[in-house]
Amino acid sequence: MSKHCSYSLHKRLFWRLLAVQSVVLILVMIVLISVAKIWDYRSTEGTIEILRQAVFRQPTGALGLRETEDIRQLRKDAPDLWYTIRDMQGHVLTEGRIPEEYASIGNTLDHVGQARFGENLGDHDRPAARMKWIAMDGGQVQFLTGTDGPNPLAPFLFGVSLILAKMVVPIVAVMALGALIATPLVVRRSLVGIDQAALQADTIDIDQRGGRLSANDIPEEIAPLVRAVNRALGRLDEGYERQERFLTDAAHELRTPIAILNTRIGSLPHGSIKTDLLEDAARLAVLTEQMLDLQRLKQGKVQFSKVDLGQLARKVIIEMAPLAFAAGYTVQFEVDGAGEIDGDPLALQRALMNILQNAINHGGRKGIISLTSGCNWIEVSDEGPGIPADVRDRIFEPFFKRHHDGRGAGLGLNLVRDIIRLHGGEVTIDNRNPGAVCRLSFPLERAAGGDTPQRLARVMDSIASP
Repeated sequence: MSKHCSYSLHKRLFWRLLAVQSVVLILVMIVLISVAKIWDYRSTEGTIEILRQAVFRQPTGALGLRETEDIRQLRKDAPDLWYTIRDMQGHVLTEGRIPEEYASIGNTLDHVGQARFGENLGDHDRPAARMKWIAMDGGQVQFLTGTDGPNPLAPFLFGVSLILAKMVVPIVAVMALGALIATPLVVRRSLVGIDQAALQADTIDIDQRGGRLSANDIPEEIAPLVRAVNRALGRLDEGYERQERFLTDAAHELRTPIAILNTRIGSLPHGSIKTDLLEDAARLAVLTEQMLDLQRLKQGKVQFSKVDLGQLARKVIIEMAPLAFAAGYTVQFEVDGAGEIDGDPLALQRALMNILQNAINHGGRKGIISLTSGCNWIEVSDEGPGIPADVRDRIFEPFFKRHHDGRGAGLGLNLVRDIIRLHGGEVTIDNRNPGAVCRLSFPLERAAGGDTPQRLARVMDSIASP
């Protein structure tokens, strides 16, 4: 499986821009130097290098010049060869016709390391020449010549290296500083529209459809991605609306066969089979109505009113008690503080019926099923085997089934959670010793009477099993 790693656009642009600038600058310098070398293939620097290799110190201390192959070739290529070689002791070697401008220089330039003459703009009347002091065995030796000779490769490469070190490196450093400052600013300004689109994407929710990403201030290179995302969101909205319409239509269609089923089950003789069928039919009816409740709540077709949680719980326990008795349970009901919330009574009633039905199905067919109402909460508990810890977080998933018995909360608890959340509340399920407890909690700010200084008298209704 491949890894998808994110990267910093700032850093990537900075290093790539710097690399391109550096390569281009180095190539330009190399091309310019190469062109200069081709144009000035022969220079006085080459002549001085040939003379330096040929000069030697005689036993008497005087300067001598070997007849090397390079010297002979230089005389052949440059018949007008001239030079002056001297040291600090006054020893001098000369050859050729020395121009008058340089014949009388003598020791005038003893304190000058090197110099060029006649190469400045506007200095055309004076012949060009090059003077350079070079350290050799026996001391410093001065070379002065105006004859061009072949440029050796090593000095040329050394000169290129010096140019790169003195010019390219500082220029690259300045460009790096500029890129370091400019890149984040350019990227930040260029991606302002993307930041806004990201904020809009964070607000898109399945319960608030129709959201789209803005294409304002989006770079042309990224605009196709934004348009593709918007088209995908449009397709998701259409698909979700088709699914919602299907669920609503299916729930409406199921009402009639469920009513017929209940009538036929009611005509059966009493027994365990009839009890099981009544439980299943009641569960099917509650699920059908919950699906319709959820659609009405999502579409905003319900006007919330004040709902007394105690009265709601009492109504539900009276309606569900016969099923619990038939399944072998004892039922208890308790009001632990009065309270009202804003909500849809029918939707809340069916959600609570679903919770009770779930307790009847999974409570072990024995013990007590308790329903307790508080100022802003309702609890349903049983004395069954409880809920395994490894499935407690998944019990609200649609159509979830427990492995040990193949049964589960199915779609019911998922619908309950959605309905309670649309009321601003939350559903939690936990284990008790023995059994499990399901709690419907609503925000205190939505409950009336939740901050009463003294609790109301406890009302206990115990409905014994027949």
